[in-house]
Amino acid sequence: MQSETISKVLEACLLCSSSPLKVSELKNLFLSSDNIKFVDIEQQLKGLQEKWLNSGLELVELSTGWRFQSTPEMQKYLERLNPEKPPKYSRAVLETLSIIAWRQPVTRGDIEDIRGVTVSSNIIKTLEERGWIDVVGYRDGPGRPSLLGTTKQFLDDLGLKSLSELPPIEELGESSLENLIDSSPPLNNNSQLNIQESS
Repeated sequence: MQSETISKVLEACLLCSSSPLKVSELKNLFLSSDNIKFVDIEQQLKGLQEKWLNSGLELVELSTGWRFQSTPEMQKYLERLNPEKPPKYSRAVLETLSIIAWRQPVTRGDIEDIRGVTVSSNIIKTLEERGWIDVVGYRDGPGRPSLLGTTKQFLDDLGLKSLSELPPIEELGESSLENLIDSSPPLNNNSQLNIQESS
């Protein structure tokens, strides 16, 4: 099979997919008789990234696979297309998410020790419903408290492949997660956040 055909197939599937696709899923688009290898898929993906470089869309690799998304420069125009207001999160929710993201795995008690206030069940519930955090284990000790960590959805919504791409916490100010979220590539209105000053 010609590389041009492989590229067209990958491009069409990625543009039409509603979720990121792994290289293994993309390889499954082809028959074994096509003799397409993983390295062929990866080369074509790099070629597609270059092809779309100066457009309003970009091909990115995330923790859950590859996807096309709009570039940050297109955000203001896309917001006009769908003027629905994104969900608003309180400062307490963002502080809690920041602690989980940079210090994970953590217990609710760890979060309370760092923040200096009790963590409301609603805060944890909000982050779980958003798909950004989940229970990743249990700490040995009295009551075996749940250990919380971020999810692949959290990484995808911020446009990251792994937690190692989070900037070092020492380099960030008080509004670290706000700044990171504001600079993340827009996918849809659900992945954009507004901050309320209430805690």
